[in-house]
Amino acid sequence: MLFWLTELLSQYFSALTVFQYLTVRAIMGVLTALMISLLIGPVMIRKLSQYQIGQAVRDDGPQTHLSKAGTPTMGGALILVAIAISTLLWADLSNRYVWVVLLVTLLFGAIGWVDDYRKVVERNPRGLPGRWKYFWQSLIGAAAAVVLYTTATLPQETSLYLPFLKDVSLTLGPVMFILLTYFVIVGSSNAVNLTDGLDGLAIMPTVMVAGALAIFAYVSGHAQFANYLLIPHLPGAGELIIFCCALVGAGLGFLWFNTYPAQVFMGDVGALALGAALGVVAVIVRQEIVLFIMGGVFVMETISVILQVASYRLTGRRIFRMAPLHHHFELKGWPEPRVIVRFWVITVVLVLIGLASLKIR
Repeated sequence: MLFWLTELLSQYFSALTVFQYLTVRAIMGVLTALMISLLIGPVMIRKLSQYQIGQAVRDDGPQTHLSKAGTPTMGGALILVAIAISTLLWADLSNRYVWVVLLVTLLFGAIGWVDDYRKVVERNPRGLPGRWKYFWQSLIGAAAAVVLYTTATLPQETSLYLPFLKDVSLTLGPVMFILLTYFVIVGSSNAVNLTDGLDGLAIMPTVMVAGALAIFAYVSGHAQFANYLLIPHLPGAGELIIFCCALVGAGLGFLWFNTYPAQVFMGDVGALALGAALGVVAVIVRQEIVLFIMGGVFVMETISVILQVASYRLTGRRIFRMAPLHHHFELKGWPEPRVIVRFWVITVVLVLIGLASLKIR
């Protein structure tokens, strides 16, 4: 909205042309989302506490978590509001990528909201039944995949690129593209959700990966940078830097309240939405494999759950003391802040490796 307004007024006030630059609008997106989070956060926490929308804690989990019972949850709604407002203010709303990413994020957030509402308000421990949660995730993920494929106009928009290799790509037909996109979006959504178990554990890696994807979006949308770095040039993809930076700002604002000891948890409404957001952005900028690398913490958390369940069903034994993986380290005696910070450090290294793929080919 402000992008169009400044474009209109720039013919009368030349200084406003600065807001036509992606980098300037990206900075404004970060700051806007951050300020919205910081301003609304305290009010939201008070309201959640007032209505007793608090976190339920498992009795069979780490004993240190018992003190967290009743901590306000569903705080991910704050992140989504900040992202949506900031994106709508600063992005070019004629860009189809912006709408695909924003709608996927909000729709996955709606799934999480229903699940959280049933758990903490209706006191239904099952929340949204797993089959229905997966059904709606699948429907939205598949719909996004179909939209992206049918609106693609260039071959590079539907090809799979291998990082660290020069001019190596696989042309994907409609079936393979839709399947890959579906699995990336739904898989990323659930992976972030599984990671969201400690104070700040999920949000900071999400912020770091989103910041890296913002760089990929910017250079992919810039013809000269894309040609120099030998990555696919995707006209219009650069506008996603606004969304990614809004996610960074909103995430940092939420971390202000979510850092240990947390005043609020994001809940499924935040975790499912943010994971889907990372997945769909990675698909659009054709960096699905790089997302797998940069989101290594999310990947290992998911694999730990798969291995734990498979081992117990096949042999009756558990590989880890508890899954997801962060609980295993807690039960080994690691203090919660140590687990969180070390997982953050791992993410920093993995994000740097992912960014290195821009140049190492």
